[in-house]
Amino acid sequence: MTDAVPSLEGQADISRNRLILAVYTLAIFVSALLLFSVQPLFTKMVLPRLGGSPAVWSVAMVFFQSLLLAGYAYAHYLTKAAGRVVSVVVHLGLLAIAMATLPLAIRSGWGEPPASGYAFWLLGLFAVSIGLPFFALAANNPLLQAWFVRTGHPNGPDPYFLYASSNVGSFLALLSYPVLLEPVFTLRTQNLIWTGGYGLLILLIGGCGVLLLRSPANAAALNMPENDADAPAPSWRLRARWIFLSAVPSGLLIAVTAHISTDVAAAPLLWVLPLSLYLLTWVLVFQSRPLLPHWLMLLLQPLAIAGVVILLAVGGEQNLLLTLGGHQLCFFVIAMACHGELARTRPAARYLTGFYVALSFGGMVGGLFAGLVAPYIFSWIAEYPILLSLAALCRPPGRERLPRFTQWYWPLLAAIAVALILPTYYSGKIFSFLEDNRNWMIGSVGALAALLAVALNGNRWKIFATVAVALVLLRAYPSDDGRVETVRSFFGVHKIVVTPNGQYHVLMHGTTIHGAEKFRNDDGSPVTGRPEPITYYHKDGGIGQAIAAVRERKGAPLKVAVIGLGSGSLTCASEPGEDWKFFEIDQTMVDSARDPKYFTYIQKCEPNLKPVIGDARLTFAREPSGAYDVIIVDAYSSDAIPIHLATEEAMEIYKDKLAPHGAVVMHVSNRHLELESVVVGIADANDLKSWVYSEDTGRDAEYIFSTTVVVSAREEADVGKLASSDKWTLTEAEDHQRVWTDDYSNIVGALWRRLRDGEQ
Repeated sequence: MTDAVPSLEGQADISRNRLILAVYTLAIFVSALLLFSVQPLFTKMVLPRLGGSPAVWSVAMVFFQSLLLAGYAYAHYLTKAAGRVVSVVVHLGLLAIAMATLPLAIRSGWGEPPASGYAFWLLGLFAVSIGLPFFALAANNPLLQAWFVRTGHPNGPDPYFLYASSNVGSFLALLSYPVLLEPVFTLRTQNLIWTGGYGLLILLIGGCGVLLLRSPANAAALNMPENDADAPAPSWRLRARWIFLSAVPSGLLIAVTAHISTDVAAAPLLWVLPLSLYLLTWVLVFQSRPLLPHWLMLLLQPLAIAGVVILLAVGGEQNLLLTLGGHQLCFFVIAMACHGELARTRPAARYLTGFYVALSFGGMVGGLFAGLVAPYIFSWIAEYPILLSLAALCRPPGRERLPRFTQWYWPLLAAIAVALILPTYYSGKIFSFLEDNRNWMIGSVGALAALLAVALNGNRWKIFATVAVALVLLRAYPSDDGRVETVRSFFGVHKIVVTPNGQYHVLMHGTTIHGAEKFRNDDGSPVTGRPEPITYYHKDGGIGQAIAAVRERKGAPLKVAVIGLGSGSLTCASEPGEDWKFFEIDQTMVDSARDPKYFTYIQKCEPNLKPVIGDARLTFAREPSGAYDVIIVDAYSSDAIPIHLATEEAMEIYKDKLAPHGAVVMHVSNRHLELESVVVGIADANDLKSWVYSEDTGRDAEYIFSTTVVVSAREEADVGKLASSDKWTLTEAEDHQRVWTDDYSNIVGALWRRLRDGEQ
């Protein structure tokens, strides 16, 4: 009988350890699931307040990273300064107080966005709306890991596998949001599900607390290996290295997200893809047996950096697969190399909370640089190449192969830099040759950096300098055909391109032209008189035909509202006696359109124009009911759409502002998304009929482009001759296609329909 006692005790210990592992793993998993599902959920709630700009997500990321640091610091202090009982009671109390603020909501009385300082206004909005529940969630990962160590579990000395579990939850949350949650559930339903999950989490953490308090007080010390117990504290140099290694990929995350979302849509789908990959890297590097070994990622890292250099050099109208896939694949490899170095240099378990504080601080620093600082100090997207070059410094030091040859690398690189950059200050055959072959030139320098790293195990500073030269060449030899000036604001970077012969001035955002003006005739003589709208706004295009039809039907001057100013092209579509009012969110866009150095549409056609500044969902809603004969919606940023301007609720506002026989004209030309059926659907939900126009002009060389336009009105007679035109098709709403609302949108569906039907 006495021999059975140890066996029973052993079985009890095994059962207890299994229970501890299961409860702690599940609690950390659910916490991460909630932590990262709230980010796209609440950010989508905020979009209608500030234009749907990708910058909203960048600022949101800065907020989340800052609060993550605060949560980690709180967890670090609580574990160091308080006993087990106090730690459990305080944290459960914090979670309960946060629970009382749910469900999530934009706090009333916060007001409308200011005329400037959008980023700080957004940070305040996030803080008062979700600051407390997010802060409580942010502390869970390091705090629960510290509790786990104190339970005396056999895996306690190396609890970093729980960090991988946390990131699995984060990864699944982000990946499932655009694919499962967003297309199926409304925002209200998503919010209720999230609130229920928060309640479940409190119960799980309560269970973790009970298991901790039922463990021996000295369980952690008894279970700690001698070498861990005597491990010295990490040096400040190592801590600084941790901060740098976490800052670079964090900043790159925001830079890559902004780069890819500019050309598609300001929507959670494109936000969560890079963030999901970012979290996946944490999952992989903290595995006990990494699926992708660190040495392999270090080998591939310079190839990934060179890959981004080549992608940036090619520029132009990249297809969707290349834009989304290429940049994200390279980002994944770079982040894996950085985070692998963090995993390799992680400290003993007793210093785990301090390690996480350093990681979160680095993440905040990278986010602040890419999300807040860079947009204010650079007139172009400089943060992406800067962080890309800094990624080379994330490599560990190593002994160079063939040192006799590599010792001459610095003078060789200097000679290459002088030979390639010096011609930019002059004109002539050499400059023209380099300009014509810019892709090969820049790509070759990028490949040289990769070759130096892979073949020769080159010094990281040499790799950094080589990458920097390649990126400087990107700026010195722009891909645009002509002279370029950039204008940057919270809402993005706009380029004004002057073609080589000075014939056209072209407004671009991302890879999409948003307006152009002809300044010189084919014979080189200057264009005089009233400018003629071109690009998508020429008189024979869909927008021009719609304006002419309603004008002819009315037989009197029109009253027109235009959402989106662009280069000001549509100011010259007006006729004497008509009242045209423009609504624009970006003051820098207004300043550019007014500057005769760039465009003269406003100066020559509407010199007294005073656009209404602000998000149209807010400003246009204040207009009197039944005021406008025509409402034109053309508020894109590159090919990205502000989704809150293409919902049933938005169309309800447009309908309310229409005169009894007015029409809504929506420009839906898009390379990546099929939006015709979306607009027809939201019009049908408001009892409006819709006609669709889509035609290729074949005149791209003259900057006269094909357009896809949807005109919606109450009756056929309201659109005049368009109703009987063979170029316009009366289109019914799709029965199987769910109508977009402020609560629901489906970017995946729009992407699929464009891929299925082909790019227009």
